[in-house]
Parts: sequence; structure tokens; C-alpha cells
Amino acid sequence: MKRRMGKPLILMLKAIGVIVIAIALFLVIVFIVHIVCNKFEQGKIDIYGQPVTVDGKDMNVFIQGEGKETIVLLPGYGTAAPALDFKPLIDELSPFYKVVVIEPFGYGLSDLTEKERSTENIVSEIHEALQQLHIERYILMGHSISGLYGLDYVNKYPDEVSAFVGLDSSVPTISEKKIDSSIIRTIKLLKNSGLARLQVKLSDDPYAELPYDEKTKEQLKILKHKNMYNPSQLNEAEMMYENFKAAKNLSFPKNLPVIFFIQANHPITDRWVPEHQKQIKDSVHGKVMTFEGDHYLYRTKAQEIVEHFRAYMDQIK
Repeated sequence: MKRRMGKPLILMLKAIGVIVIAIALFLVIVFIVHIVCNKFEQGKIDIYGQPVTVDGKDMNVFIQGEGKETIVLLPGYGTAAPALDFKPLIDELSPFYKVVVIEPFGYGLSDLTEKERSTENIVSEIHEALQQLHIERYILMGHSISGLYGLDYVNKYPDEVSAFVGLDSSVPTISEKKIDSSIIRTIKLLKNSGLARLQVKLSDDPYAELPYDEKTKEQLKILKHKNMYNPSQLNEAEMMYENFKAAKNLSFPKNLPVIFFIQANHPITDRWVPEHQKQIKDSVHGKVMTFEGDHYLYRTKAQEIVEHFRAYMDQIK
């Protein structure tokens, strides 16, 4: 009887051993591929823009156009390469404006930083970059989370910002949830093990059907792997709840022109349009425009955004 029971048990243990070895081998292969790809991709990055020294580190800035007025573009959270991602919008804006794209620390070709990613620090660093470039007067245009940073920015530097444009920008009243430190540790493990790279590889390509040339698409993919879940961006994610909380009592200056270009049908909340309308209820020149599209409206609606923006600016002059 014991012999009969022992044989199935041995077979089961062998099967478990085979599975464990297979999983371990799979993880080793994923890790090695990740390391090799990282080294290979580093050599394929095309340098764009120009570095400016901020807080002793290099912050990358991309400039296109020679218009009399300047537009400063700020990215949404986790954008791999803002200067490349904003390309459809930059190309539509640059015949009329000088367009300056700021790549915050941890984004695009900018350095990482160990400094806390509080709104105060992020805003101060953006301002320092513009000071280094001797840009003293500009329109601030921000996507997603930069709506939150922009709200703080226009209150800190009211004499420099001539207008604010929100591109499906965040509002303090629709806050992000607090991220537990255990989640951050798990994300770090996924990044370092190469599993995050594998996840991206198996997912749909977000740029496949978008108006970017093949070279730009390749660079966007490379920089996504480079910057995804890096320490600066993870710290920004950890700080997000507190940053939203700190912005709840802020409002746009009454006389500052503010226009929001936002998606008409938010996939998660029905408060998206009403909360943006509340943000400009006391503004002399406040306006909300909705589009059928997703969170990255500037990728597919760039021409319409620029046409409506220029008409808006002409109207308030």
C-alpha cells in the first residue's frame, strides 16, 4: 500500500520540481533579455533638444518655432519622451508660436533626481529651467497632472504667465488614490526583473495608429523602456495624493485667461466636465471645450486644438 502511495507522490514532486525549474528559467531569460535590450537601446537613442542646468542636474528642453509669443508645454504623468510625444501639437503650434517643451526630471532625456516630487519642487524646477533660457513671459499649456502643477505655477508666478491651457488636465477635486509603499516595491521588482518590459511587449502598441513617423515611434518605445517606473516617476506617483490635497484650496487668478480642452466622455467619472467648469466659474476669460477622444487629445486633435486656441486668444485681446 505504501509503495502504491509513494509512486504518485514522487511523480507529483517531480512535476512540481519541473514547473519550478521552468518558471525560474523563464524569469532568468526575461531578466537577461531585459539587461541586453537596455544596453542595446542606450546606443540607439537620438539626442534632441538642449540641456539646461537645474539644481545641478541636466533638464532637457526642446524648442521649435520663432513666434513672438511663447508657449511652454508640460507633460502628463509618465510620458516617456514629452518632446516627441507632443510632436503633432508642436508642429501645429510652431508656425505661430515659439514652443518650449520642458522634460521634467525623470522624463525624456532629463536626469533623474533624488529630490522629492512635490508640486513645490517640480514647479520650482520648471521655473528655474525657463529662467536659464531667459524666457520671462509665456503661455502655460499642460497635459493631465500638469494641470495640477500649472495651477500652483500660475499663482506663484502671476507676472510671467499670460494664459493657461489645460489639455485634459487634472483638477484638484478629482483626486488620485493614495499609493501604498508595497505597490511601489512591487512595481520596482517588475521593472528590475524585466517583467514590465515583457508586459509592454505583449500589450497593444499605443502609437501604432497615431500620426508619428516610424523613427519617432521607435524612439518613443525605447524611451518608454528607459524611463518607465524610474525612481523619480515612482516618487512622483507616491507624492500624487499629497499634491492633489495641497491644491484643493487653489484657484486660477480671476483675470488670467484659462481655456480647457478636455474629453467629452471620461471613461471613469461623470464629474470631469462639471469640475473643469467649476475651475473657471469666476474667471473673466474662462472657457471649456470638449472633444470626442481619449485622454491624449493632443495626439489626434492637434489641429482643432490650435485653431480653437488661436481664435480664443484673438477674441480676448
